[in-house]
Amino acid sequence: MVTAHINRIGTAVPPNDVHDAFVSFVGTMIDDRRSQMIFKRMVGRADIAHRYSYFEPANNPERFMADTEGFYTPGGFPSTGARMARFEATAPRIAEQAIDALGLEGERERITHLVVASCTGFIAPGIDQLIVKAAGLNPGVERTVVGFMGCYAAVNSLRLAHHFVRSEPAARVLVVNLELCTLHFQETGNIEQLLSMLLFGDGCSAALVTADATGLALHDFRATTIANSGDAITWRIGDQGFDMHLSGEVPGRIAKALKFETERNDGEGLLRGTRPEDYDVWAVHAGGRTILDAVETGFGLANDSLHWSRGVLRDFGNMSSATLMFVLQRILGGVGTTVAPAAKGFGVAFGPGLAAESFRFSAV
Repeated sequence: MVTAHINRIGTAVPPNDVHDAFVSFVGTMIDDRRSQMIFKRMVGRADIAHRYSYFEPANNPERFMADTEGFYTPGGFPSTGARMARFEATAPRIAEQAIDALGLEGERERITHLVVASCTGFIAPGIDQLIVKAAGLNPGVERTVVGFMGCYAAVNSLRLAHHFVRSEPAARVLVVNLELCTLHFQETGNIEQLLSMLLFGDGCSAALVTADATGLALHDFRATTIANSGDAITWRIGDQGFDMHLSGEVPGRIAKALKFETERNDGEGLLRGTRPEDYDVWAVHAGGRTILDAVETGFGLANDSLHWSRGVLRDFGNMSSATLMFVLQRILGGVGTTVAPAAKGFGVAFGPGLAAESFRFSAV
């Protein structure tokens, strides 16, 4: 049986670091002192230093607008249509940058399949077609879009590439995860919504998946859903962008579910009859500090097991489906140094459902 490999990964983020500016701006949207105190405390505990956006923060002491162009002006936040127009204008640009970082010189015409995952924008002709044009790919490339799945779409897009390569050993699959989360900033004083928005930034990844035995070998994939958790994470289209709901119960539910997975320890579970200590490398979606803490607790991992993920969270925040690919890029960069050849890895991401998507891999 042919084994698919992630040969290499390129990444890109927009030019503007907006994390500190966002924190300052949001502070003006919270009216009551208690909520302000909670927000400040959670900012300090978020373990996020940077998040990026195409919007340039406004240097305005009155904070009457968040960005220099006034896209986010209190009392005049943009419609969903305006946000989608911005997605159409900027998404191909960041995709092209990520693909350039992948280093496909002389190989672009050899790409046979394109898989694009995004949950932050809709257009037609689709983002897949715009990427084909912007990146100079063969117009006849086979295209697949993984749409509106949220953070765990990274695993689903890799699963598709895995199947393509196993069914067509000569396939060369370009996997693009593209998210412009800062297009969906909401005008609200609701502390739970603001804490959700505190996590998210923009980013894009591009990965080459082939049968060439270099990089990370993909072995198998498995998904599971946490019962009675369908309302824990939601992502709905509203009149003023897409509206995220992220329940404060999510980390606790994840920790409990993963603890159960370690206890059941059978072939039908998420761990496939193995134990957490059987894995040398962990690629966990950096959904937030409390999510990573929940994975450590649930699986009983050592404190430094998720350092790849914590580093991505610190440097970029949560970029939805692109985030896990940034983690895998760092793991790839460590193969042969901090990651031993043949090291066994476990990858997992969480999203609406509440569901977990997982895969196993090994370093080559």
